[in-house]
Amino acid sequence: MRLLVHGLRRSGIAVVVLLVSLGASLAWAADLKEIQARGEIRHLGIRYANFVTGEGDGFDVDLVRGFASEIGVRYTLVYTDFYNVLRDLLGHDVVNRGGTVTLEGDYPIRGDMIATGFTVLPWREQVVLYSEPTFPSQVLLVARASSAYSPIKGSPDLAHDIAETRGLIGTHSLLVMERTCLDPGNYDLKGKGLDLRAYARSTNLNEMVPALLNGEAEFTLLDVPDAILDLQKWAGKIKVLGPISPEQKLAAAFPKTSPELLAAFNRYLHRVRADGTYNALVMKYYSGVRRFFPDFFVSWK
Repeated sequence: MRLLVHGLRRSGIAVVVLLVSLGASLAWAADLKEIQARGEIRHLGIRYANFVTGEGDGFDVDLVRGFASEIGVRYTLVYTDFYNVLRDLLGHDVVNRGGTVTLEGDYPIRGDMIATGFTVLPWREQVVLYSEPTFPSQVLLVARASSAYSPIKGSPDLAHDIAETRGLIGTHSLLVMERTCLDPGNYDLKGKGLDLRAYARSTNLNEMVPALLNGEAEFTLLDVPDAILDLQKWAGKIKVLGPISPEQKLAAAFPKTSPELLAAFNRYLHRVRADGTYNALVMKYYSGVRRFFPDFFVSWK
């Protein structure tokens, strides 16, 4: 009898452990109705450019705070980083092996949506639902102003310009940050014999230009929203050489189990586009971006 009771207790403990493990990835996972019943939406944001400033505001912070009001819930900003943001949304590590994505491990779900200058990438689309585009972007090659290399002249053929820009890298060192929009694997820069130097001291993309200026590499990658701010902050110290990628789209991301939340966010985007709220946010946080992407912003009038 003692053995039987002991065995049942052990089995009970095992069941509890199993339920806790499953609960770690399921806790708080919710679609629109559950979030409205809870009365709170948790926005996963990364301190990056002016999307999430780290001071309680930013383009995406203001955008999602308005969405929270739209659906009648309290807004909560949950800070994360590029290495953990998908884990915090899905409760699993997202492992990308050459474009094949798997979900591994079980972790607490810390947020309901991502909005943080989050690039739409094919491998990410395997695991999340993206909203309609919230912002345009493009990855650029950047050098110190003192570099012997000059910006490409540019042409009507973007593919030609990208090839010409890539040719500037040659055997020179390129500072990159893996598992972000500046991951060289996103742009077919791996396995090409390039001197890639992964910045690993932090996951803060705002540190790329200071590292470049400190001589940690000859070139680095930046996306346009970050470059706009860095060209102002580091005026006369850096220069853009040319494009590395075609135009990209940034968007909010949701678990695939939250289609109604996604639909509500897209409806909200349409409203703020129409009533001028969106344009006011663009002018507040990225006043110079329209000249880079005139077609995108024309379509959002």
